[in-house]
Amino acid sequence: MTEWPKGVAKPAIRALNAAGYTTLKQLEHIDLITLKSLHGMGPKALTAIEEALKEKRCDE
Repeated sequence: MTEWPKGVAKPAIRALNAAGYTTLKQLEHIDLITLKSLHGMGPKALTAIEEALKEKRCDE
């Protein structure tokens, strides 16, 4: 299992995995509307993913 950012709950992780996303890097070019449409993705998970992606861009 891949390490997801803190705040991404198990239902959201299952939704990501079911959609074929196994790493945060895969989400770099996916818009939040697409992620929001996944069953199990809540606002807390979306915020955690968005913040982790912003932080990752700053680190590069």
